[in-house]
Amino acid sequence: MDLELRHLRHFVAVVDTGSFTDAAIELGVSQATVSRTLLALEGVLGVRLLHRTSRTVEPTTAGVTVLARARTLLADAETLVHEVTTGHTRLRLGHAWSAVGKHTAEFQRRWQDRYPDVELQLVRTNTATGGLAEGRCDLAVVRTTVDTRRYSHALVGRERRCVALASDDPWARRRSIRFAELGERTLVVDRRTGTTTPDLWPEGSRPAVEYTHDIDDWLAAIATGRCVGVTPEATAAQYRRDGIRYRPLRDADLVPVRLIWRHHDAHPATHLAAALLTELYRG
Repeated sequence: MDLELRHLRHFVAVVDTGSFTDAAIELGVSQATVSRTLLALEGVLGVRLLHRTSRTVEPTTAGVTVLARARTLLADAETLVHEVTTGHTRLRLGHAWSAVGKHTAEFQRRWQDRYPDVELQLVRTNTATGGLAEGRCDLAVVRTTVDTRRYSHALVGRERRCVALASDDPWARRRSIRFAELGERTLVVDRRTGTTTPDLWPEGSRPAVEYTHDIDDWLAAIATGRCVGVTPEATAAQYRRDGIRYRPLRDADLVPVRLIWRHHDAHPATHLAAALLTELYRG
């Protein structure tokens, strides 16, 4: 016989109520069913779980251990059922760094106004797919190359690039920076989720590079003044920090902003999200 959730549910009920009779009432079954289920659980585990007397029922040493794990497993199972059954009433939108930049707050407000029955959750996960590959979201906003073998996608907008500088950097006094000028600086790059690579520059005029793996480390490196960063304008909107200045980068290609989701497993609200984001970027 295999271990089943009903075995654990009966065991917890007996311990919590203090008797087989009260456990049966709580579970809506007969006392004989509770007794048989507890005997079956002890048979599966090969240990005695309860001290039974005419008046009390107490867990054994092994029973105390099983009780703690049983509560966790039952709670996890309940959470799983809730997540699956409420999946269509919640939309988790993943992103690696900056959601949809200056449009983020307006996106949340319009979503609530238009689709109040679908809860919108923004989930930041520092991975190339914004948490989609890890199962942490239903859709993700990405600004890097999409693996079209695994994911469907929609282009929702484009963003300008800008340069992130230390506030005391001489370039911080300028209104904009030319793309070619960056070849003389050291560039800090997030190799996991960044949109900037040395390949954007012609060979022979590429900047020196340092690598980081997180937005906070990226900003900390720039604040030292030893390096600069190139990033979509969404970062400037979401991460305004003391010691950091953002300046527009002239003559650089725009960064495509895409919404991605798993093939054959699209959330019912996928196209609503894509349409609203496209509307905001066009506006």
